[in-house]
Amino acid sequence: MIFRLPSAERLLAWGAALVGVIGIVSALTPETASRVEIVQGILPPGWPEAARVLTIAFGLGLIWLAHSLARRRRRAWQLAVAVVVASAAAHLAKGLDFEEATVSLLLFLALLRRRRSFDVPGDPASVRPLLGLGAALAAVATVVGGAELRGIELSHRTGDGLLGLAVVFGCLTLYFWLRPFGHAVAQTVGERRLARTLVDTYGSDSLAFFALRRDKSYLFSPSRRAFLAYRVVAGTALVSGDPVGDDAEIDDLFAELRRLVRAHGWRFAVVGASEDHLDRYRALGLKPVAIGEEAVLSPHEFSLEGRAIRKVRQSVSRLRKAGYAFRVVAADEVAPALEAELEDVSSSWRRGEPERGFSMAIDDLHIPGTVLVLAEDVGGRVGGFLHLAPFPAGGGWSLSAMRRRPDAPNGLIEFLVVETLAWARDAGASELSLNFCALTDFLSPDRVTTPVRRVVRRGLLLADNVFQLERLYSFNRKFFPEWRRRYLCVERLTDLPAVGLAYLHAESLLVPPGPWTRRRDSRRLLATGRRAA
Repeated sequence: MIFRLPSAERLLAWGAALVGVIGIVSALTPETASRVEIVQGILPPGWPEAARVLTIAFGLGLIWLAHSLARRRRRAWQLAVAVVVASAAAHLAKGLDFEEATVSLLLFLALLRRRRSFDVPGDPASVRPLLGLGAALAAVATVVGGAELRGIELSHRTGDGLLGLAVVFGCLTLYFWLRPFGHAVAQTVGERRLARTLVDTYGSDSLAFFALRRDKSYLFSPSRRAFLAYRVVAGTALVSGDPVGDDAEIDDLFAELRRLVRAHGWRFAVVGASEDHLDRYRALGLKPVAIGEEAVLSPHEFSLEGRAIRKVRQSVSRLRKAGYAFRVVAADEVAPALEAELEDVSSSWRRGEPERGFSMAIDDLHIPGTVLVLAEDVGGRVGGFLHLAPFPAGGGWSLSAMRRRPDAPNGLIEFLVVETLAWARDAGASELSLNFCALTDFLSPDRVTTPVRRVVRRGLLLADNVFQLERLYSFNRKFFPEWRRRYLCVERLTDLPAVGLAYLHAESLLVPPGPWTRRRDSRRLLATGRRAA
């Protein structure tokens, strides 16, 4: 394990937070009486008390700015320089606190010395909201100032309301001023063609095809023989799965990624990383954290024989007796009538929930190369379907979505999986990636061996009606798959909360309620179906 010293920017961020804490503690402790008398003899009445309040505010501000300083943001540096100078003045005004003022000025000198290190520009898109908030703050100040000039005394309720508005507008102003540099998803036609070519040539991982989603940007190696797909969410560049392409190009590709994220002050993480590249990620300084396991089935080894799998065998037998038939259709050859029926199945399955997916699903139902596996009743009505994406270089298929009608017979998805395995075996496929199951180390009863894990498992079971993690895990276990670990690789373990929230947002697991989340377009069929029926 390689130990890396913190960067100068990170040390300055810690220093800013420490100076902020010192200021708060100093403001909350009694001042030396002799010093206070000197200040009161020099400054107008009320100034020492106001300086004490300002010292607390400046301390909180420095603690808040510490995170942005660690990300090397220029605007945070500018604001920190102003705050430490004002903080030093406030320390002197509240009680001639030379010691605290000296500490603030030392931080000021350190910030000036390292000014060129804070080279991440502010987000240009924040200019318009900043102007609007500035106008709102000016309006509040005009109301208060106009009342004072006219000798009008505002009521306590009005005054408190205006003060509250000023605080809210001020906080929003700071948020937009320090907001991370944004990045809009952009793909050209040429980039998509090249990415598809690389996936078809080098895509040996079961997640490779999902890099072709339209809500991701592409980054290519200098020779354009390798690429990775990513999306920036709240200042975090989420890389979707392992890079795809010539292995000799991967290191250069990651060097380009490091240059990009450093220039924008982003943190970055690899979501859904496989074990094959863990040594490379560690060499880059990333820390892998296991987030779950992928259930993989071998079509040539799968069998319905034996007592252990009898429930699946009974489900398949029941569906066959009910007259259900199995059919495979190329996704780009779906007729309009069938497309409408599939959308009806999908809509009834989602029940108004937002479409979900990012790293382990495709967002285009009709993308060439994918297939739809249908279960149709005796009348030809579709009761459910699977959407499969290939990983050509690996010779296998990955499940992108599985959907069924709520009134379809129980066991329909099991029927589809078993029939798909038979079809894949006849087609010579090497494997079928069934589903990704998150947090399996806490869901599996065999692995819950400590009190902490038992508590976590109990919490996950209570939340299963929302996230359905245990239900999906139980569904996959019916087929006795091979379990392959997937990882979340981060630069620092302290990044996990921010990266986790960004990942949940990218997967649409954290979305605001409303009609904008209810997309009805069947061409954006996502991963809600990658859960148990």
